[in-house]
Amino acid sequence: QVQLVESGGGLVQAGGSLRLSCAASGRTVSSYTMGWFRRAPGKEREFVAAITWGYGNTYYSDSVKGRFTISRDNAKNTVYLQMNSLKPEDTAVYYCAVRSGWYSLNGGDYDYWGQGTQVTVSS
Repeated sequence: QVQLVESGGGLVQAGGSLRLSCAASGRTVSSYTMGWFRRAPGKEREFVAAITWGYGNTYYSDSVKGRFTISRDNAKNTVYLQMNSLKPEDTAVYYCAVRSGWYSLNGGDYDYWGQGTQVTVSS
């Protein structure tokens, strides 16, 4: 089992920034990918970003590319999502997830999920 705990959500004005954290504990695997997803009210879950733990390759959805940055701290088993230039349409519950293996933007490919953290961007 892998436990994921997100933190860092909150309320911010448009144009502002937030940094989300996701701390992983429990069973570890030698090669895995951690991803961030979000679900806005009335919408489907959406891929946001992912990072491979070994090489640190990063992937972003077009909607956040250039504004969000995913990174990880191997020593702390923590992945971060730095969100800049936030827009009202970024409002959603953000979830981190982990899968064994290479990057995927399909949430169904991820094995473990955190409880989510709310991000609200006011206009």
